[in-house]
Amino acid sequence: MTRVLRWRSVASFAVQFAVLCLLVGAFFMRTPQVWGLSMEPQIHSGQYVLINTFAYRFGQPHRGDILAFHHNGRVFIKRVIGLAGDRIRIDRGTVNVNGSMLAEPYVRDPDRRSSPETIVPSQAVYVLGDNRANSEDSRVFGPVGDDTLIGRALAVIWPPHALGGVLYR
Repeated sequence: MTRVLRWRSVASFAVQFAVLCLLVGAFFMRTPQVWGLSMEPQIHSGQYVLINTFAYRFGQPHRGDILAFHHNGRVFIKRVIGLAGDRIRIDRGTVNVNGSMLAEPYVRDPDRRSSPETIVPSQAVYVLGDNRANSEDSRVFGPVGDDTLIGRALAVIWPPHALGGVLYR
């Protein structure tokens, strides 16, 4: 009798946990498919990325976060380079934030173009793709408003060989 109660208890917990995970996933997660080369080598075209839509409701983006946002009716995924008040200048591919060179180990093939200094307005972030030569980002359309942010990218979830690829800062 004790074994039956124990199995019922375990089964009940498993069902409750599964329902909780489904609810959390339905309300606080999105899984857009990435199209394009702008985030390579971290994220490849055709992969699906898990986005935490709750991340920026009570917190702010941090430099290095990979986030999703709306722009011109499309969803973009880019890396945060500058925060509100930061001065961003790109000199022959080298990114300077507030006068200091930004270390970017995630950039495999830097773009050698320059961009004039930009001051990130309040309630906005400056974003760049990791694959600078193939990225439409803040160099093109300017800083991204906080009101367009969808959430923070957590991990690659599809295809299976890339499953769990954590997206580090």
